[in-house]
Amino acid sequence: MGALTDFATVGTAYAAHSRAARGRLRHDLVGRRLLSELPADPVRVLDAGCGDGEMTLRLAAAGHHVTAADPSADMLARTARRVTARPELDQRVRLLQAGIDELPTTGEPFDAVCCHGVLMYLADTPGSFARLAALVGAGGLLSVLTKNRSAIGFREALRGDYPAARRLIEHGADTSIGNLGLVTRGDTADELDRLAAEHDLTPLSWQGVRVFTDHHDDDWDPAPGTYAQVLETEWTASTRDPYRRLGRLVHTLARREPAGATP
Repeated sequence: MGALTDFATVGTAYAAHSRAARGRLRHDLVGRRLLSELPADPVRVLDAGCGDGEMTLRLAAAGHHVTAADPSADMLARTARRVTARPELDQRVRLLQAGIDELPTTGEPFDAVCCHGVLMYLADTPGSFARLAALVGAGGLLSVLTKNRSAIGFREALRGDYPAARRLIEHGADTSIGNLGLVTRGDTADELDRLAAEHDLTPLSWQGVRVFTDHHDDDWDPAPGTYAQVLETEWTASTRDPYRRLGRLVHTLARREPAGATP
């Protein structure tokens, strides 16, 4: 599938990014939307490509039972250390070393499957999407966050690198250099919604993530009051056109009909 073999090579940089305001903004926006679509009662969630466990911890803290899967032993160890520091969450988190193509396909399906910040590193979105969709049970939710191909070149322009922005825009590029210095590939919300429908999932309204703030570096450190204003502004724009279409990331959600529902 052309996967990044071991995300641990950039694990330290990714952890620093997650703690910085740009990374936190992503997690706050995606987490708010995801939790709004999940039941209040505990459900079974798969966090595929869990990284250092940020979303796993948020979901477990909300009362859900989370299987945190990642192909990197180092990233799983980072998740394990964070769970150990939150002993009240220990019984709600299970760790599994597996990439998307290694996830077990037998057994009870999940009430929600999350795959955030992973597809951009893989060559095959349709195949990966199919594997994820197959793990979503009746009435369940699929949450996918990946790079927004429609906005490639926007970050470069905002940062003042106009020649790079122009090249990307003129060539309709579907790849560019990501925050961690790696080449990442983009998808569009329309493509992801189409894939969801092909796998008998009903697309929900999608989010654009980091519309106004993606040009900042990870040393951007707004005061708490400013951050709160930024978060609410990004949240307001994240589901409205034309703003959401310029988000660095695209967050699509889709739901499988409950068992016995009339098509």
